[in-house]
Amino acid sequence: MNNLLAKWNQISLVKRIIIGLVIGIILALTVPEQAKGVVILGSLFVGALKAIAPVLVLFLVMSAISQHKAGQQTNMKSIIGLYLLGTFLAGLIAVLASFVFPLTLTLPGTEGLGDLTPPGGVTEVLKTLLMNIVDNPVKAIFNANYIGILAWAVLLGLALKHAAQSTKDMISNFADGIAQMVRWVINLAPFGIMGLVFDAIATSGISTLLGYGQLIMLLVGTMFFVALVVNPIIVYVYTRKNPYPLVLKCLKDSGITAFFTRSSAANIPVNMSLCEELKLDKDTYSVSIPLGATINMAGAAITISVLTLAAVNTLGIEVDLATAVILSVLAAVSACGASGVAGGSLLLIPLACSLFGIPNDVAMQMVGVGFIVGVIQDSCETALNSSTDVLFTATAEFAKMRKEGKVFDMIPHKAK
Repeated sequence: MNNLLAKWNQISLVKRIIIGLVIGIILALTVPEQAKGVVILGSLFVGALKAIAPVLVLFLVMSAISQHKAGQQTNMKSIIGLYLLGTFLAGLIAVLASFVFPLTLTLPGTEGLGDLTPPGGVTEVLKTLLMNIVDNPVKAIFNANYIGILAWAVLLGLALKHAAQSTKDMISNFADGIAQMVRWVINLAPFGIMGLVFDAIATSGISTLLGYGQLIMLLVGTMFFVALVVNPIIVYVYTRKNPYPLVLKCLKDSGITAFFTRSSAANIPVNMSLCEELKLDKDTYSVSIPLGATINMAGAAITISVLTLAAVNTLGIEVDLATAVILSVLAAVSACGASGVAGGSLLLIPLACSLFGIPNDVAMQMVGVGFIVGVIQDSCETALNSSTDVLFTATAEFAKMRKEGKVFDMIPHKAK
């Protein structure tokens, strides 16, 4: 048994995840009734990540800020700028794609959607973000409110900057201990993903997705275009180096896990580990990664734009390009208010629909469509969102090194 475990652990995590994926698909298609117990593995995996991520973020950010020395520079301004630029361009590309490939849909009924409460406007989204900042710290951790957790972590870190070194070391040791627990959880990813894939196929069925094939192709195609064309261009402009090794590394090591967990929040520990592997500045990524899980939402901007314009086309509403560009800005702002959990962007669709005077009941039907295609859409959306958290954090650091005339390798030798 020990030899078997040793051989299993020698296989790379990505290969183990693919093995889990294949087994999950085979079980779902062949013996769905007999293998129902596999579902619990997926629930346990996602639950473990979601449980430990808020505590990890609190201690990592608090430790990083309390240990920060005066005059030590970070790249947070550049990273936030990249987050906002990437989200806006994703929304703009989605709008242009919807103009080139206009879609009309047969909208389902609104049964079962009455309990959903979408935000009333951009003001409400911004108000929610502000209220999350002043949330009770214990409540923020309990509800995985990462804006609140970040706010309290920053304040506590600043308050502890002048504390005794022994106190700072204790906080750092707690952060390291929690990070080790995260590594243990991530090693169980192949089993968790096997359960998640089995649940998705056994519950929804592959045939359920075929009726909305064109919509899925437009959503996924736009996300792939942003991931493999737009983002590499941004990276190249900032670093002047071939962006694809870094882009593909982020998609492979972060995007694949995020694809199956469908939660930017749950993928925070994975991204932290990848940043460490890429030898990025811990003071920077310990803040930028949890922040990115909240505001870096390129995939959400694509989902909001594409589904909103699908509703517009279905209702025969004429839209000029200028109004559509405004939609991309609105989608980017709204996406920043999307929660870092599965399906978090769908309830913001009615907000974008309100720009065109679309009735709320019709907008909620589009939310229903979103849930129908969500098995694929939300997985691809989260993979794009989460992988670019690491991509833009690394890009900002490499861009700084380029300006300083330093020699740098986009992928450290040990990370290849």
